[in-house]
Amino acid sequence: MTEENDVNQDEMADEWAAAMAEQDDTESAPLENLKDEGKPLNNENLDVILEIPVTLSMEVGRTNIAIRNLLQLNQGSVVELDRLAGEPLDVLVNGTLIAHGEVVVVNEKYGIRLTDVMSPSERIKKLK
Repeated sequence: MTEENDVNQDEMADEWAAAMAEQDDTESAPLENLKDEGKPLNNENLDVILEIPVTLSMEVGRTNIAIRNLLQLNQGSVVELDRLAGEPLDVLVNGTLIAHGEVVVVNEKYGIRLTDVMSPSERIKKLK
């Protein structure tokens, strides 16, 4: 059984690797191009920030709901969101929008394919 799990994990890893390989590397900006107040960041500065954990989340949509209606929700209730079906999801890092994307499924697990990513300088401005 352990051998079969190892094979399944290897297959899953291969499928994720293939999905990741599909992304276009030419659009991603290297970290060396990031600047801090006009000066390039050196490796020491980058080493400090590259290990900081962040929360990456995807948002399908939002809605405002009165507490009265919230308390009436139960299994099977449907809540209408502010997005149309098929619209891109928001990709958030620590609650800050950094990209838009679409849901993909790889080996029965959800993932997201980024379709529109803010430039590193735009992302840094949003974090300030």
